[in-house]
Amino acid sequence: MSAFKKIALALAGTALFGGLTVAAPAEATPAGHAAKTAHAAPAAECGVRSDAKLWCGNRVGAKGYEHRSYGSGVRGTLTTGFSWFQCWGPGDTHLGGNNVWYWTKLDNGQWGNVPAVDVHTSVDPAPGLRQC
Repeated sequence: MSAFKKIALALAGTALFGGLTVAAPAEATPAGHAAKTAHAAPAAECGVRSDAKLWCGNRVGAKGYEHRSYGSGVRGTLTTGFSWFQCWGPGDTHLGGNNVWYWTKLDNGQWGNVPAVDVHTSVDPAPGLRQC
């Protein structure tokens, strides 16, 4: 085994068993996506299906608002970690570093706007989803 492989294995073992955290360089994360990455891991499936809805993972407990603003009334929450979204629209800037909000039927049956930071998309707005 080469010295390089031995060092790589040693570092991997240290990271797994010693609690070592290996971080990517700051420039590896696009500006504006750092906050979203901290809150959400991409879902195994996230995309627009043949029904024209975005089916994607989301933050459990994400709030749906009357308007695309945190200052508007809360209509309900997403209590599951996978939901569908009818369309997207611009609104107030949120912690995800953009102003994209997704419109969906919340788990209580009410319709609401969910900030993109709470939806596990890789890019906002989600490609192929219509704007509303």
